[in-house]
Amino acid sequence: MTFNFENSYWKTPTVRLRAIEPADWEVYFSFNQDDDMARRLDEIPLPRSQEAVRRWAEKEATKKPEDDNFRFVIERQDGVAIGDVTTHHCNRRVGTFSYGVAVHRDHRGKRFATDALTLVLRYYFQELRYQKVTVEIYSFNEGSIHLQEKLRFQREGQIRRMGYTDGKFFDHLIYGLTAEEFLAG
Repeated sequence: MTFNFENSYWKTPTVRLRAIEPADWEVYFSFNQDDDMARRLDEIPLPRSQEAVRRWAEKEATKKPEDDNFRFVIERQDGVAIGDVTTHHCNRRVGTFSYGVAVHRDHRGKRFATDALTLVLRYYFQELRYQKVTVEIYSFNEGSIHLQEKLRFQREGQIRRMGYTDGKFFDHLIYGLTAEEFLAG
Protein backbone atom coordinates (compact mmCIF):
# COMPACT_ATOMS: atom_id res chain seq x y z
CA MET A 1 0.00 0.00 0.00
CA THR A 2 1.29 3.47 -0.87
CA PHE A 3 0.52 6.45 1.33
CA ASN A 4 0.42 10.12 0.41
CA PHE A 5 2.41 12.25 2.85
CA GLU A 6 2.17 15.51 0.88
CA ASN A 7 0.18 17.33 3.57
CA SER A 8 1.96 15.77 6.53
CA TYR A 9 3.17 17.98 9.37
CA TRP A 10 6.19 15.67 9.56
CA LYS A 11 7.56 16.36 6.08
CA THR A 12 9.91 18.89 4.50
CA PRO A 13 11.29 18.91 0.94
CA THR A 14 14.29 16.89 2.22
CA VAL A 15 13.09 14.63 5.06
CA ARG A 16 10.14 12.93 6.65
CA LEU A 17 9.93 12.02 10.34
CA ARG A 18 8.12 8.86 11.33
CA ALA A 19 7.89 6.30 14.10
CA ILE A 20 10.26 3.35 14.18
CA GLU A 21 9.09 0.20 12.40
CA PRO A 22 10.23 -3.39 13.11
CA ALA A 23 11.88 -3.48 9.67
CA ASP A 24 14.21 -0.66 10.76
CA TRP A 25 16.30 -3.14 12.73
CA GLU A 26 18.78 -3.45 9.84
CA VAL A 27 19.33 0.31 9.77
CA TYR A 28 19.95 0.41 13.52
CA PHE A 29 22.23 -2.61 13.29
CA SER A 30 24.32 -0.74 10.70
CA PHE A 31 24.35 2.34 12.98
CA ASN A 32 25.70 0.09 15.76
CA GLN A 33 28.70 -0.74 13.54
CA ASP A 34 29.68 2.94 13.27
CA ASP A 35 31.92 3.58 16.26
CA ASP A 36 32.43 7.24 15.38
CA MET A 37 28.67 7.82 15.41
CA ALA A 38 28.33 6.00 18.75
CA ARG A 39 31.23 7.93 20.28
CA ARG A 40 29.65 11.28 19.36
CA LEU A 41 26.35 10.29 20.97
CA ASP A 42 27.52 8.61 24.14
CA GLU A 43 29.94 5.71 24.05
CA ILE A 44 30.95 2.74 21.95
CA PRO A 45 28.69 -0.10 23.08
CA LEU A 46 29.50 -3.76 23.30
CA PRO A 47 28.58 -5.62 20.10
CA ARG A 48 24.93 -6.67 19.75
CA SER A 49 23.67 -9.54 17.66
CA GLN A 50 21.36 -8.97 14.73
CA GLU A 51 18.67 -10.87 16.61
CA ALA A 52 18.98 -8.61 19.66
CA VAL A 53 18.67 -5.48 17.49
CA ARG A 54 15.71 -7.01 15.62
CA ARG A 55 13.91 -7.66 18.92
CA TRP A 56 14.78 -4.16 20.17
CA ALA A 57 13.26 -2.60 17.01
CA GLU A 58 10.11 -4.70 17.40
CA LYS A 59 9.77 -3.56 21.01
CA GLU A 60 10.42 0.11 20.13
CA ALA A 61 7.88 -0.03 17.30
CA THR A 62 5.09 -1.17 19.61
CA LYS A 63 6.06 0.81 22.71
CA LYS A 64 3.62 3.51 23.80
CA PRO A 65 5.17 6.96 24.12
CA GLU A 66 6.07 7.94 27.68
CA ASP A 67 4.99 11.52 28.28
CA ASP A 68 6.39 13.34 25.24
CA ASN A 69 9.57 11.25 24.98
CA PHE A 70 9.68 9.89 21.45
CA ARG A 71 12.03 8.36 18.87
CA PHE A 72 11.58 9.90 15.40
CA VAL A 73 13.18 8.08 12.48
CA ILE A 74 14.63 10.50 9.91
CA GLU A 75 14.17 9.32 6.36
CA ARG A 76 14.97 10.90 3.03
CA GLN A 77 12.09 11.56 0.66
CA ASP A 78 12.86 8.28 -1.12
CA GLY A 79 12.05 6.38 2.10
CA VAL A 80 15.62 5.53 3.14
CA ALA A 81 16.13 5.82 6.92
CA ILE A 82 19.26 7.86 7.64
CA GLY A 83 19.09 8.68 11.35
CA ASP A 84 16.87 9.59 14.25
CA VAL A 85 15.90 12.27 16.76
CA THR A 86 15.03 11.13 20.26
CA THR A 87 13.32 13.54 22.65
CA HIS A 88 13.83 12.94 26.35
CA HIS A 89 13.65 14.61 29.76
CA CYS A 90 10.31 16.09 28.71
CA ASN A 91 8.84 18.08 31.59
CA ARG A 92 5.39 19.45 30.77
CA ARG A 93 5.03 21.29 34.06
CA VAL A 94 8.14 23.40 33.46
CA GLY A 95 7.92 23.20 29.67
CA THR A 96 11.43 21.91 29.00
CA PHE A 97 12.84 19.01 27.02
CA SER A 98 16.05 17.68 25.54
CA TYR A 99 16.91 15.65 22.47
CA GLY A 100 19.62 13.67 20.80
CA VAL A 101 20.11 13.50 17.06
CA ALA A 102 22.10 11.06 14.94
CA VAL A 103 22.55 11.02 11.18
CA HIS A 104 24.54 8.39 9.32
CA ARG A 105 27.93 9.74 8.22
CA ASP A 106 27.05 9.53 4.50
CA HIS A 107 24.19 11.98 5.03
CA ARG A 108 25.77 14.60 7.30
CA GLY A 109 26.13 18.18 6.11
CA LYS A 110 23.14 17.94 3.73
CA ARG A 111 20.45 19.71 5.83
CA PHE A 112 18.78 16.46 6.91
CA ALA A 113 19.45 17.02 10.65
CA THR A 114 18.60 20.73 10.39
CA ASP A 115 15.26 20.02 8.73
CA ALA A 116 14.42 17.13 11.06
CA LEU A 117 15.17 19.21 14.16
CA THR A 118 13.19 22.16 12.82
CA LEU A 119 10.14 19.87 12.55
CA VAL A 120 10.63 18.57 16.10
CA LEU A 121 11.20 22.05 17.55
CA ARG A 122 8.20 23.48 15.74
CA TYR A 123 6.00 20.66 17.08
CA TYR A 124 7.20 20.87 20.69
CA PHE A 125 7.06 24.68 20.80
CA GLN A 126 3.92 25.37 18.74
CA GLU A 127 1.79 22.28 19.37
CA LEU A 128 2.81 21.01 22.80
CA ARG A 129 3.56 24.43 24.38
CA TYR A 130 7.08 23.63 25.54
CA GLN A 131 9.07 26.79 26.24
CA LYS A 132 12.73 25.63 26.16
CA VAL A 133 14.96 22.91 24.80
CA THR A 134 18.41 22.09 26.18
CA VAL A 135 21.05 19.80 24.67
CA GLU A 136 24.39 18.54 25.93
CA ILE A 137 27.18 17.99 23.41
CA TYR A 138 30.68 16.59 23.78
CA SER A 139 33.24 19.32 23.26
CA PHE A 140 34.91 17.35 20.45
CA ASN A 141 31.69 17.03 18.42
CA GLU A 142 32.20 20.04 16.16
CA GLY A 143 29.48 19.00 13.73
CA SER A 144 26.83 18.98 16.45
CA ILE A 145 28.08 22.27 17.88
CA HIS A 146 27.79 23.86 14.42
CA LEU A 147 24.29 22.38 13.98
CA GLN A 148 23.00 23.80 17.27
CA GLU A 149 24.49 27.21 16.56
CA LYS A 150 22.97 27.19 13.06
CA LEU A 151 19.60 26.59 14.74
CA ARG A 152 20.31 29.68 16.93
CA PHE A 153 20.95 27.80 20.19
CA GLN A 154 22.86 29.76 22.81
CA ARG A 155 25.79 28.21 24.61
CA GLU A 156 24.76 28.27 28.27
CA GLY A 157 27.51 26.41 30.00
CA GLN A 158 30.28 23.89 30.12
CA ILE A 159 30.77 21.00 32.51
CA ARG A 160 34.37 19.89 32.61
CA ARG A 161 35.53 16.29 32.11
CA MET A 162 32.08 14.69 31.93
CA GLY A 163 32.76 12.41 28.99
CA TYR A 164 35.40 9.80 28.32
CA THR A 165 36.17 8.18 25.00
CA ASP A 166 39.17 7.25 22.90
CA GLY A 167 41.38 7.43 26.00
CA LYS A 168 40.58 11.09 26.77
CA PHE A 169 38.23 13.10 28.96
CA PHE A 170 35.97 15.69 27.33
CA ASP A 171 33.73 18.49 28.51
CA HIS A 172 29.98 18.64 28.05
CA LEU A 173 28.80 21.83 26.38
CA ILE A 174 25.26 22.92 27.21
CA TYR A 175 23.17 24.70 24.59
CA GLY A 176 19.65 26.07 24.99
CA LEU A 177 16.93 27.57 22.82
CA THR A 178 13.67 29.17 23.97
CA ALA A 179 10.42 29.06 22.05
CA GLU A 180 10.63 32.81 21.50
CA GLU A 181 14.13 32.53 20.04
CA PHE A 182 13.02 29.73 17.74
CA LEU A 183 9.91 31.55 16.55
CA ALA A 184 11.85 34.80 15.96
CA GLY A 185 14.11 33.08 13.44
